[in-house]
Amino acid sequence: MSTLIGTGEMVRLFLRLDRIHLPLWIGAIVGIVVASASAVQGVYSTPALRAGYAATVSNSPAAIVMSGPPQALDTVGGITLFEVNLTAAVGTSLMAIFLTVRHTRAEEEAGRTELLRAGVLGRHAPLAAALVVVGGASVVIGLLLGLSLWALGLPASGSLLFGAAMACLGVTFAAVSAVAAQITEHARAALGIAVAVLGLSWGLRSLGDIEGGAATWFSPVGWVQAVHPFGEERWWPLLLPLACAAVLTVTAVLLTGRRDVGAGLVATRPGSPRASALLSSVPGLALRQQRSSLFWWAVGLCLGGLALGSFGHEVTTMLEDNPELASMMGSEGGEDLVTGYFGLILLILVLVVACFTVSSVHRLRSEESQGRAEFVLATKTPRRSWQFGWLAVTGGGTVLLLLATAVGVAVADAVVSGSADRFGQLVGATLAYLPAVAVIGGLAAALHGWAPRLGGLVWVVLAGCFVVGWLGDLLKIPAAVRDLSPFNLTPRMPLEAMDWTVVAILTLVAIALLVLAVLGLRRRDIGSA
Repeated sequence: MSTLIGTGEMVRLFLRLDRIHLPLWIGAIVGIVVASASAVQGVYSTPALRAGYAATVSNSPAAIVMSGPPQALDTVGGITLFEVNLTAAVGTSLMAIFLTVRHTRAEEEAGRTELLRAGVLGRHAPLAAALVVVGGASVVIGLLLGLSLWALGLPASGSLLFGAAMACLGVTFAAVSAVAAQITEHARAALGIAVAVLGLSWGLRSLGDIEGGAATWFSPVGWVQAVHPFGEERWWPLLLPLACAAVLTVTAVLLTGRRDVGAGLVATRPGSPRASALLSSVPGLALRQQRSSLFWWAVGLCLGGLALGSFGHEVTTMLEDNPELASMMGSEGGEDLVTGYFGLILLILVLVVACFTVSSVHRLRSEESQGRAEFVLATKTPRRSWQFGWLAVTGGGTVLLLLATAVGVAVADAVVSGSADRFGQLVGATLAYLPAVAVIGGLAAALHGWAPRLGGLVWVVLAGCFVVGWLGDLLKIPAAVRDLSPFNLTPRMPLEAMDWTVVAILTLVAIALLVLAVLGLRRRDIGSA
């Protein structure tokens, strides 16, 4: 029997399973990138504004780390790509990582691959189908990005080159994830390996771009950003990620033949024969299962805060001659430029924290679907205690991540500016968003309680909050629509004064949603709806 027999059927199965996930991923990535690119078009309309922007970011290590090599910044297209590079590259890479692991290692861990292999299905068919689906999705994203930038009035050659680069990046990290899925027998570990490779790639690219060394050429991210759309427009660097993807795909196929179904190449270390006292409670169990992800979320957000916070000292130079961009920051001039900048970056970082909150709440659904919740509830633990135990860890983790974010931004600002006067302000401004994050977490919990299959809608809401917060003014979104976002209602400190009434209302809304979550879980069977 051919090892690829049944690949077509598996492709159709994965497309069926991803009928919601794929459109959400593609729509969110393309929508946010295009909305950001559209907003930039009128901001740098004169050569003087573009020259001021280029002079500022070209000498800023923080800007280069976040956005890539400063190329063609004397053109609107070059500035546009410098602004959207982070969103496009990270979004496409994460989509490839999560979907590839979902259709390979996660399916094996759940035991479904073994059931399918009991029929007429080749050994390599699931892996091949996953790569076809995720690779196709990456190509669709690249094509839509290229056509969208072209439709915005940017040159066709540079737009399509950028889209091709993002497609190649997605294909490469699909192959990286396929190899990671062969190494370990747990989906979370495979995700960790693939995301670590993405982080290492971004770090090597950043090091090479800042120092002008060869480190960039050891990074898939560096390869795709070396095409320089709207500048030199080099197509040949795309051969590197394609060759890397081909080699990694062959490697994944060979590794698949060297292990049993459900097992990984690296054997799992046996745990202690006796459970610790921490595992005797639901919160302890939840914390044990999330401690690694919580640690890496905290590290990532703290580093992100350090990078963005260090850029605050340069924001006056960038914005003082550009009133449109200053208005986007919610400021008019002077010291308001700096406080407006910090208000904006804190909002963006807090939205990232909300991503952890939502994913942590969704672990409740995973506990049900994988059967672990039934084992816990078969003891004397009531449903409410099980639910509150997980949500308590989610809440504590959210507070920890907000603090890690605040400390990163505040420390960077203190080091760069030489003054710690804003330290307390920045920490307070970050924690002020806690009720807004709690509303999003409460919505995720309420959907889990009543209709867990609709839990993905929370990501749509969160994406809408991001667009409103980042581009609401430039896109002229009506105030009534913007105020639907709890993050928009929260005062953007330190530029705006604290409004305790809004905080109290958002807190009450979050509590009401948690009550709905409890009532919903009581009315349905575990693992149903």
